Amino acid sequence: MIDSFKQVSWANSASIYEVNIRQYTAEGTFKAFEKHLPRIKEMGIDIIWLMPITPISQVNKKGNLGSYYACSSYTKINPEFGTAADFKDLVDTAQALGLKVVIDWVANHTGSQHEWMQENPNWFAQDAAGNFTERNGWDDVVDLNFDNPSMRIALIDAMEYWVHQFNIDGFRCDMAHLVPLDFWITARTNLEKTKILYWLAECEDIAYHQVFDTSYAWAWMHASKKVGKEVDSLQEVYNVLHQYAQYPKGAYKLFFTSNHDENSWNGTEYEKYGIAAKAWAVFTHTWNGQPLLYSGQELPNQKRLAFFDKDQIEWTTELPRLHNFYKTLLTARKKYPVLAAGSIFNLPTTGAVMAYLKQDQGQTALVVLNFSSDRQHLYVEHETFTGKFTNLFSGLSFEFNGNTHFEMMPGEYIVYLKA
Repeated sequence: MIDSFKQVSWANSASIYEVNIRQYTAEGTFKAFEKHLPRIKEMGIDIIWLMPITPISQVNKKGNLGSYYACSSYTKINPEFGTAADFKDLVDTAQALGLKVVIDWVANHTGSQHEWMQENPNWFAQDAAGNFTERNGWDDVVDLNFDNPSMRIALIDAMEYWVHQFNIDGFRCDMAHLVPLDFWITARTNLEKTKILYWLAECEDIAYHQVFDTSYAWAWMHASKKVGKEVDSLQEVYNVLHQYAQYPKGAYKLFFTSNHDENSWNGTEYEKYGIAAKAWAVFTHTWNGQPLLYSGQELPNQKRLAFFDKDQIEWTTELPRLHNFYKTLLTARKKYPVLAAGSIFNLPTTGAVMAYLKQDQGQTALVVLNFSSDRQHLYVEHETFTGKFTNLFSGLSFEFNGNTHFEMMPGEYIVYLKA
């Protein structure tokens, strides 16, 4: 973060819940989703991130409903989801519960049909023949022309509209690295005159932390999928985490086992991680950074959700089976700051087992994760692992003297805390 930007204090180590409005309920509307807010808040979530809520281009539309990321307007509401009044009610209700609301912002491109095209064709990328074009092989969108100063002004004005009219709390910026960094600097500079916001980048370019509070941990996620399947794969995870540790102060990484892209295109966390899915979820909540949950992970959701068509999440009338699992982790992050931002000491392990001690402000945490499908043995020896520790998940307390042995079942996870 460059010094000219202020960070919102509530974003420090906050948890994020990504909402797929279309698939969340049978109705697929703001009003229907709003009923889930108290449960999400009770689970311990801090920030609601809504996938794009703008209308979708009908030209070159994919599937029956099209991609949320191919908008036809930057300042209108997708009628599938409801009205502007419905959205304002959703934001107000969430904020009254103590939740923050950020919206997905797609600055790199629009849909193939957009309300700017007729009057301002030079606001879009064009080929030599004057046809609208894009550079990433996405045939339902058109790139914006960031060489055009008027387009930049209009795009920032559109962002300000959502802050002024709906009092949103921030932006998740899609493919942020495809947009010139100087645009984001200008956008944040201008918007901060109205309200200090939270900025999340789908990006792993460290330079973009000049603007953004948080960036994706894509490299970590790709490395984590290899653990237990390839030799030295855990070392690759450690290497990525070491790179993240070099980020400037105040720059957070977003850790996740699923999101809308991963679920739809690469599979659920259970397809990727198998028996280790919950162990990796524990990692995302106990390593320094911010954890993300995607719609339905608390069920748990075992299916890939269609991206361009209606494919409702299969909720039951009962409390989701993993609600208390995630509540335990999310509540602990608030009670024990060491889990979100402590000093980390990696312990020696063998195989696909990860173990680390964390310390911060008189608190100590031990996290042991077995990512393999085999039973594992681990000896922990460290001078700080002494005294009375409480098992986060069982609630049982034990006295440790700096040297102990754990027998880990396949996919098992252990978190011990001492305040």
